[in-house]
Parts: sequence; structure tokens; C-alpha cells
Amino acid sequence: MAQLLRVQNFNVSSDGIGAGENQSFESPFGHADPERLFAWAGATASWPRRTDPGGSRGLDDYFTRDYARNIGAEIMGRNKFGPQRGPWQDHEWRGWWGDEPPFHTPVFVMTHHKRPSFTLSDTTFHFVDGDPAAVLEQAREAARGKDVRLGGGVTTIRQFLDADLVDTMHVAVSPVKLGSGLRLWESPDELLDRFHLEVVPSPSGVTHHLFWRK
Repeated sequence: MAQLLRVQNFNVSSDGIGAGENQSFESPFGHADPERLFAWAGATASWPRRTDPGGSRGLDDYFTRDYARNIGAEIMGRNKFGPQRGPWQDHEWRGWWGDEPPFHTPVFVMTHHKRPSFTLSDTTFHFVDGDPAAVLEQAREAARGKDVRLGGGVTTIRQFLDADLVDTMHVAVSPVKLGSGLRLWESPDELLDRFHLEVVPSPSGVTHHLFWRK
């Protein structure tokens, strides 16, 4: 069975923006409010950081549960890992997620500035410099037969789309307009030359866009 490269539960605004401007340590998504972008997932019964019982069931909950299904490794861009640019000034910085990152697999961080790998809980971060095809090859080997998740951000997803390496993609479009920032698309129709698309509205107000390779 082929190992797929999957984009899972990637969030954009109604105008196609996945991250706002002026990212910082305090604001991982720049001027975008992550609470508004991700509200649909946080409201579900399966949200992994839920501390109280309850939460919604149905379509949004299905996608929240599906996030980790058959995933053996993750690829992300450096800006998803953290806000530092250029050579690493601070090796103490180990990502936004604290001592227990939510990935539970090897993670390959794409960067032109390598640093030693390290492990937090059950997640090992590797810092790799290579083109998308070479990084995907490393991630597939680490995934040991399972699929690889392409975690983002926008620039990284666009790189892999441009290299024609993405097999399936789930993008949740939130009913929020951001106006400026990193844009995944002007319209999802831009991808219809290579992908089938099914658009499924949810009662939460989010519209789930499901792409799979033609």
C-alpha cells in the first residue's frame, strides 16, 4: 500500500489565509486569532487538550479524530516550529508545544540552518535542509510504512504542491476574513487541474474542503 503525503486539518480564513502578519513568540499566527480559526476543532469531543467532558460530535469531531490516523511522521516548515529566523540563536527553544508535543511521531523541520535533533516525550525533531522530494523521502523512511502528514505552514504546503507531491488534503475554511498574511490560495479552484474536490459544510460554520489527487 502506497504511503500518502497528507495535509490534515489545515485551517485557513475565508480569504484563504493560513497565518497573519508579524509572527512572534507571543503570537504564533501573527495578527490572526487562532481561537477563531480553530474554534471548530476545539469544540469537539475528541479535541486532545479538552479538560472538561462533553464537546460536539459529528463531522467536525470526525476530522479531529482523523488527524493522527495512520500517521508515522510529520514534515513542517521552520516557521511552524518557531519564530526565529536565520542562524539559531537559542538552542533552548524547543517549539511552541512544551514538554509533550502533540505529534507523537518523528518530525522533520525544514530549515537552511541545521541543529542537532532532540526528543521531547515521544516526538523527535530533526532539522533538515533539502528540497521537498528529499525531505519526503527521509520522512517516509521514518514513518515505517505509515503515511506522512504535511503540517504546514502555508509556505511549506505551497512548496510541496508546486513539487506535485501532495496526495490528499483536508483544509478547514473558517468564516473569518483576515485580509492579509500568508495565503494558501485565492480560490480552491486553483487546484482543480490536479485534484478532485468535495466541499462539505459543517453546522459549526466551517467548510471542510477535501482534495484527492486525480
